[in-house]
Amino acid sequence: MSSRTSDVLVIGGGIIGLVTAWRAAQRGLSTAVVDPEPGGGAAQVAAGMLAAVTELHHGEQRLLGLNLASARRYPDFAAELTELTGLDLGYRRCGTLAVALDADDRAHLRELHALQHRSGLESEWLSGRECRRLEPLLAPGVRGGLRVDGDHQIDPRRLSAALVAACERAGVVFHRVWAERFDVAGDRAAGVTASDGCVLRAGQVVLAAGSLSGRLAGLPEDLLPPVRPVKGQVVRLAVPERYAPFLSRTVRAVVRGSHVYLVPRENGELVVGATSEELGWDTTVTAGGVYQLLRDAHELVPGITELPLTETRAGLRPGSPDNAPLLGPTGLDGLLLATGHYRNGVLLTPVTGDALAHALTTGELPEEARPFTLKRFSTALTEQPV
Repeated sequence: MSSRTSDVLVIGGGIIGLVTAWRAAQRGLSTAVVDPEPGGGAAQVAAGMLAAVTELHHGEQRLLGLNLASARRYPDFAAELTELTGLDLGYRRCGTLAVALDADDRAHLRELHALQHRSGLESEWLSGRECRRLEPLLAPGVRGGLRVDGDHQIDPRRLSAALVAACERAGVVFHRVWAERFDVAGDRAAGVTASDGCVLRAGQVVLAAGSLSGRLAGLPEDLLPPVRPVKGQVVRLAVPERYAPFLSRTVRAVVRGSHVYLVPRENGELVVGATSEELGWDTTVTAGGVYQLLRDAHELVPGITELPLTETRAGLRPGSPDNAPLLGPTGLDGLLLATGHYRNGVLLTPVTGDALAHALTTGELPEEARPFTLKRFSTALTEQPV
């Protein structure tokens, strides 16, 4: 049985694990990642909306601060990755248009607009006619909408590939196997035993395995992150040149209570998503899921039925009890978390990398990330009345 040692071992090679490894290596820490397919995971399905303003939800104002901090980092983050790797990330400052198709949707958007303003965010209310002037292919029945120019987008697949390349340039070692068991030595994290029998030791271990983070054997029960899989189905279409430009920005709406979004890429791809299904570990693409997405997208932009269908896919978002990530040190020395990002994994990539690198080198999270440790759930339990 062979053994390998590093300063930092990251369990999970999705975009969160990769950015953590890259930033740690940049700080001079010898870093390794254990994952059978680095660059895979939920990012291969995600649409890549960087929509801190549009995706604001009631009760998530604390998360808003972290989302905005990460959004502010994105231009420099994307430029740094592109300069380092030479890879185009598909980063676009194209904005979002959230529209309403009936009176109930209009009332919901008005409430969101008021919440955005109370939160100090910039958004502009538009009439239905003004929405169609911005996006002429919108359905005639659009009743109004919110224009948010501060929302951006990135291609998560390209982001994943760039992060793998950046890690390789920084000297990160990839162990392309599963982490079979978490190992503890004395009172601190020691590393993992991999599926090929190799023992991977490290001074510090970061658990960044997405929706799988709560299933790693050997983790002390009180440190198991409360992360569950939330299924999302996505459809990809191609926009032939004769139809371009189809949409100039991300368009989203609530149709019959279901959220739908259309994200146009500069390469002619149009991403339509996404369902949200609490179905455990199932990643089956279903006729019902695809039908729901295309039906709702058709109500929003009728011309979508003319576009070629190029891909259907399902993935698992790592959801936490409060929809916010789990970051930083735990109750076990040497074990840190970077998981539970739910629908904000792509958006939170820059700030997560910075926060974990800071914690790995100083032992503490930066102030903006401190509300998101595992401790908040144990505190919530102990504070409930008996």
